Amino acid sequence: MMKELSLQLGLTPESDCNYLPQQRDQLGIVMDQPWLNPNGYDLLISSGYRRSGSVIYKPMCKHCNACTPLRVDCPQFTPTKSQKRQQNQLKKLQWQFKQQLDPNWFELYERYINVRHANGSMFPANKQQFFDFISAPWMSTAFLHLYQDDQLIAVAITDVFPDSLSAVYSFFDPEHKLSLGTLCVLLQIEICRQTQRQWLYPGYQIDQCREMNYKIRFTPHQKLINSEWISS
Repeated sequence: MMKELSLQLGLTPESDCNYLPQQRDQLGIVMDQPWLNPNGYDLLISSGYRRSGSVIYKPMCKHCNACTPLRVDCPQFTPTKSQKRQQNQLKKLQWQFKQQLDPNWFELYERYINVRHANGSMFPANKQQFFDFISAPWMSTAFLHLYQDDQLIAVAITDVFPDSLSAVYSFFDPEHKLSLGTLCVLLQIEICRQTQRQWLYPGYQIDQCREMNYKIRFTPHQKLINSEWISS
């Protein structure tokens, strides 16, 4: 049914890029309501789109194409030596994939924002702003919780599709010695493997941005180049 629908996009005004300071960004926003459902977004995310709240978008910058959609082939995932060590660290931790956030989530989120993103758009931490960013009434979203000695140390918000998961956002103890962001991705891959899902969509890969180029470390993966998924 979705194939019979047209796709109308609206363009946002150009603005300064949050990831590459020398660039200007512009987004194509999906305007057609029939696409705003799990099946529609499933098709769109496999075509390089992402969502922020209920808004489905795709970078359409005039002079830059640095944002490259990437997806990890979870059944074939082969950890690096470093990732194997991190997987071993998980043996000392506990995790649960839940439909709701733990009651004490905001304390952890606030500490994360204060330490890691005090100059960002999410500061100061605000519950309503957070839910507006991570939630869509038409999307099935789950929450990966990571614990150490029953203490919540990380949360990864995850969209759930029949054949894939999409990493929406994660926050964690900003002073923890472990690489909690990486551990969240490794656990999302493991959930895909346990539930026979093919792909994890971790978001856009931006080679020139240190904070965004970690995704290529999870292999094998595919990049969407000229509307075709190319294996790496």
